[in-house]
Amino acid sequence: ITIPSHLIGSIPRPDGLIQANVGYENDVVSLEKLQQMQLKAIEATIRELDVTQSEVLTDGEQTKPSFLTYPIYDLVNDCYTFDDKCFQLTFSDGHKRTLPRLIKAPFHFATYAYRYLNVAKQFTSKPIKQAVITASALSMVYSPILLSMGAIENYTREQFLVDLYNECEKDIRMCLVQMDFTEARLSLKIDPTGQLLKEFILINNKVLDRFTREEQKKIGVHVCPGGDCDSYHSYEIDYTLMLPDLFQLHLTNFYLQLSSEKDHIRILKCIQQHMKPEHQIYVGVVDPINPLIESVQTVCDRVLEAAQYIPLIQLGTTDDCGYSPFADDRSTSREICYDKIKARIQGTKLAEKILNEQR
Repeated sequence: ITIPSHLIGSIPRPDGLIQANVGYENDVVSLEKLQQMQLKAIEATIRELDVTQSEVLTDGEQTKPSFLTYPIYDLVNDCYTFDDKCFQLTFSDGHKRTLPRLIKAPFHFATYAYRYLNVAKQFTSKPIKQAVITASALSMVYSPILLSMGAIENYTREQFLVDLYNECEKDIRMCLVQMDFTEARLSLKIDPTGQLLKEFILINNKVLDRFTREEQKKIGVHVCPGGDCDSYHSYEIDYTLMLPDLFQLHLTNFYLQLSSEKDHIRILKCIQQHMKPEHQIYVGVVDPINPLIESVQTVCDRVLEAAQYIPLIQLGTTDDCGYSPFADDRSTSREICYDKIKARIQGTKLAEKILNEQR
């Protein structure tokens, strides 16, 4: 019995990099200096993750402005605006994250995730995965009816969606990817009928259907209640209302937040009921938002609990969420982050040992 254990993606940025980003935006740090700091942070992150014995690495998203806006960040001043018609994520502590609104057609990416991947490859020979944002999340930059925004002249929602599908397909093809689908649970907060969630699933499947079944085996999706600055945007939404639709996505690997939930068994039973034979289920066994570092035994117990409901051949472990999905999130230190990752890996190995002895 072997239980794979993968991280989600983002790692807290070093203070020096955060300061350099602020300095660059205020024209007191040169682009060359910022790029030097970025390379240093990527190299350090990969080296430090390697020490944790992670089998698959990431660049920690050290140079992404956020997991959500990286493809369009460099276009904001020319093609987007911020106003009261923009889609907003509101978190439990009251802070907000705003998605800009498209005002100039056509929709296109400025940055594809493979650029981050290629830089990271310089520093390791291990497999590297890169998180990409879902088409459904980006669909909210131009949703005239839902957000009551003005439509761009001669640019329909249907034309926008075709452009969106094309760009998201390119983004996925160039990486070993995991799609960040944090808006899945949020959609039920916006629309309790579930119709928006079904629309999001349809939008993402329009992209995924462009890949063969073999290619879909390499694609994953991550869902959570949206962690940022030690708070959530949709934790109060019943997880089990979202999971049945989630498993209709045309891909193989599911990275599911679980450790921070109050009733693990209820959710595991829901997963057991709706998962498919070809699915690989990575359950969250550490909580990035909780500053308490899980013990190896705690992680082991969570793995053994999940093994009662998920076939061992389909079981894996992960973190509930990324540790710093937005570049300015300092709520978790790098030290705590790595200690939690080590606990996940060591606890998973201990569970492996116990399960093999039992078998």
